[in-house]
This record gives sequence, structure tokens and C-alpha cells, in this order.
Amino acid sequence: MIRGLSIIILILAATAAGWGETPGIRAVAINGPINPVTVEYLGAGLRESAHRQDRLFLIEMDTPGGLDAAMRAIVKEELASSVPVAVYVTPSGGRAASAGALIGIAADILAMAPGTNIGAAHPVAIGEKPDTAMQEKMVNDAEAYAEGIARQRGRNGEVVGRMVRQSISLPADKALASGVIDLVAADRTELLKLLDGRVVRRDKKEIVLHLAGARIVPLGMTWRQRVLNTISDPDVAYALMMIGMLGIFFELANPGVVLPGTVGGISLLLSLFAFQTLPVNYAGVLLILLALVLFIAEIKIASHGMLAVGGIVSMLFGSLLLFRSPEPYLRASLSVVLVTVFVTALAFFFVASKVVSVHRRKPVSGREGLVGEGGMAETDLDPEGKVFVRGEYWDALAEERIGRGERIEVVAVEGMRLKVKRR
Repeated sequence: MIRGLSIIILILAATAAGWGETPGIRAVAINGPINPVTVEYLGAGLRESAHRQDRLFLIEMDTPGGLDAAMRAIVKEELASSVPVAVYVTPSGGRAASAGALIGIAADILAMAPGTNIGAAHPVAIGEKPDTAMQEKMVNDAEAYAEGIARQRGRNGEVVGRMVRQSISLPADKALASGVIDLVAADRTELLKLLDGRVVRRDKKEIVLHLAGARIVPLGMTWRQRVLNTISDPDVAYALMMIGMLGIFFELANPGVVLPGTVGGISLLLSLFAFQTLPVNYAGVLLILLALVLFIAEIKIASHGMLAVGGIVSMLFGSLLLFRSPEPYLRASLSVVLVTVFVTALAFFFVASKVVSVHRRKPVSGREGLVGEGGMAETDLDPEGKVFVRGEYWDALAEERIGRGERIEVVAVEGMRLKVKRR
């Protein structure tokens, strides 16, 4: 009896596991620039899809482009995948530009939604601008790479080559007519209907796509990938760098506070991770550091605001020069830069005003702190006597007769004796 129940449980467990392993359609989304996090995300998805033996791996894409190294890594994963890969440029108004175009061309199936475009894949140098000869080499290499992939997938290599050399971009209908893409579909449902029964040629073999009734399994980024992908945004990386520098500065200015230094250190390290994917101009970094030095000097030196103004100008130009790229998605937006510079300058002016007010404040301790304090005459002052001030008895001298018990005010300190008057 027990043995029979055990066998039934094992059969049910195996059946449930089998249901969980039913081949389906693994769907991922790329919405933003192509970077190392995108490589990790798509690579993990392709490997999982191959392990599950899915019928199709679907990439829904809307991207302005990204890093060449990241794009090539993704293309390698696509070409090596044992599962057919389809790239769908969506939604309407979206695009597969630059690196995204080549990722789409490397797929077994490339589809677009109406109102989308593909192309503009001319290589762009990150950081220092190369000379003419090096730029020509980069273009030739990218053109040959794109044409080779296009021909391997049965696409129009000549048009794809022009996407690289001439930066042409094609809307969905023209891309279909030019033999760059395979089909145009209004949405995912229509796309899968059009792909059902389609033959994909891979490694000299023909694979028939059986997608009717296949379960679609969305595959999102892990929380770690989402965090890293977010901080790779130029605006976020810039903000993290500023927070990091300011936090470390306040920690050095006030040792032992701990919190500013901790937050600043974490922020600075995260910004350094982001900088490896962005075209950082270190002249901009140095100008921002100079701005912090000038702000500190303004607190220490009476420059009547000239050092602070120099710090604001240095920070503004450093922020504008920080990321050098013709592509807007690789630069910090002007609005973020202006707001950050304004808030930082405002914070330093606030700190400086507090420092000045402290310096101008009347002393509250020591001999100077006694001047203006009130007390009481313990004896008659005619002109000398005893007074009680701040919980202490003092010898005192008055210019007029003051009776015992009357209120007095300290007007000066002469050695160990107070000069007082009637209050």
C-alpha cells in the first residue's frame, strides 16, 4: 500500500515537472541603450531558453544603440543559440538604431511594428576622436561585420552595409521591401501567428516553428541587473559621482560623522562602475574637483564670494564636459546638470553663510563671554565690592554706587576683576 502510494507520488511529481518543462516562447525586452548589463541579461536568457528547449526566443526591442563590444557579445550569443531567435522592433515609434540594428540583423527572424525604424549603424568613437585613418578602419571593419552577418541570415548585405557606412535608416515598410527584415506585424499576437509554421534555416538544417498554443514566458531582469542597468544611465552616474564627492568632502571636513563618508564612498564606487560603459572626459572630472576645492577655500578665505563664483563656473563647465559623445543617450542631460550645479552651489552658500554667522556671533565662553552678562551685587559697590555672575563670585568695580542685591551688568573684564554697571 505504502509502496503504491510512493510510486503514484513520484509519477505525479515527474508529470508536474514535465509540465513545467513544456517548451514555450521565452520573451525578453530591451528598452534602452545596449550595455554590459544587457549582455548578461540576454546571455542568461538564451542559455535558459536552450536548457528548456524552447520553441522560440523572442527579443522585443526599442533601443537607440549602445556599446560596440556589448553588441558583438550579444550577436555571438544569438549565432551560437540552439533555439531560434526572433527580434521584434516594437512599439510603434520605437527603433532599432546603431547596435540594435545589428542585433536584429543577426537574429533568425527580424520583424518590425508599423511606425518603427532600423539603421543608422555608423560606428561612433567613445572618448577621444580618432584620426581619419583610424576612423576609416573602424567603418570598414563595422561594414564588413554587418554585411557578413546579413548574408549569413539571408538578408540584403548591400543595404545593411549602407546602414553602417552612410548611416541610412529605414522605416518598417522600406526595410521589408529592401530585404532587410522578414515581416511587419502590428503586435505580438499577429507576429506569432505569422511565424507559426515558418521554416528557419540554421546550421544547414531546417527548423519548422510550431508556435500555436505555445506558452509565452516573460523573462525580466533580476533585481541586481535592474540596479546596475539603472546606474549605467549617464544622468544617474553623474548624480552618483556628485553625491560621492560631496559626501567624502563633508566626512573629511567633519571626521567621525560617518554617514556622509559611507554614502559618499558607496555612491562614488557605483559611479565608477557606470563610467566603464560611458565616454568619460577626465578633464571634466578635474574641473569638478577644482570646484570643490574652490568652495572649501571660500569658507576658509575671505574672498567676498569670488572663489565661490569660480567654483560654480568650474563645476558647470566640468559637468558639461564630463561625457564626450555625439549620442545624446551617452551624455548627461542639460537639465540634470543645471539642477545639480544649482543645488550644490546653494548648499555651499548655505554652509558658508552659517560659518560666517558663527564667526560674527558674540562669544559665549571665556572672558569675552562675560561681557554683557547679568548678575547681582552681593555687597555694596562703592566703588568696589563682590558680585555674583554665572554662578560665580567676582571682585567688581563700579563707576557709581550700587547697593547690595541690585541687578548689575558686566561691561568689561580687567584681569580677575569685573567692571560693572547698574542694569
